[in-house]
Amino acid sequence: MVRSPRPKPTKSPRSVRGAFYLPWRELLDVLALGTWSMMLFRYWFGGKLLLLLHPDYAWLSNTAAVVLAATSLYKLFNLIKDQIKPSRARQKTAAQTQKAVDDSHVTLLPRNLSSLILLGVAVFGLIYIPVAFASQTAAQRGIADTLTLTRAQPQRFARAAAPAERSIIDWIRLVNVYPEPDEYTDEPVDLEGFVIYPETWPPGYVMVSRFVLTCCAADAYPVGLPVKLPDSQLGNDRPYPVDSWLAVSGTIVTDTLDGRRQVAIAPTEIRTIEEPKNPYEY
Repeated sequence: MVRSPRPKPTKSPRSVRGAFYLPWRELLDVLALGTWSMMLFRYWFGGKLLLLLHPDYAWLSNTAAVVLAATSLYKLFNLIKDQIKPSRARQKTAAQTQKAVDDSHVTLLPRNLSSLILLGVAVFGLIYIPVAFASQTAAQRGIADTLTLTRAQPQRFARAAAPAERSIIDWIRLVNVYPEPDEYTDEPVDLEGFVIYPETWPPGYVMVSRFVLTCCAADAYPVGLPVKLPDSQLGNDRPYPVDSWLAVSGTIVTDTLDGRRQVAIAPTEIRTIEEPKNPYEY
């Protein structure tokens, strides 16, 4: 009886690669997590986080940065440890890990594609430089000199002891509760804001405005107060560039704009300043 020769066992592609096999899926996950962590750390230590998020919620982003960094380092440590194992043990571990992932996850997108999308968004976040909202966004969202019912309003409001210490949003909230402008005549004002020239206002007026954040930049809305320019500047329609920042000191007067009586600022001093590190109010 003639015995047929035994077929030689074929080696799998992974076993042929041996020690040079790299788990690309896991490396892509580590890279995506690490890049997201770097992006959040960049906003945190670069001082740009407050342009995107209310300070009360900044701790969520900062915590996420630490957790993502720890997770990516932990996964990278496990990958390096697996690479040190003998080839067969490493293949068995990889197969068990992949089976566990496949059994426990139901995804709409392939895993590699999901990781690539996350990585792409994080890379964009690393490249993108946030900037503060200005007049163009204010015109699109509408500038308010009162707070509508859909925005945060005080349930109980007490006047600040020193009117000169009130910010723009403090004045808006105060006028929203006590709308009679004559009540504030001759009260001192000291405000900072960026320049807007509303199209419906006559020459000689400028609005100092700031954006207010309640949660994040997506819900920011602009508020502002009119400034009646001194007679010496009436010959120039726009003496201050749009979006430039001004520090205005003066007193409150009653004026009529857009057919409505409202508070305005009669300035005693107007100074051009740099944009504040945190240009928003809360």
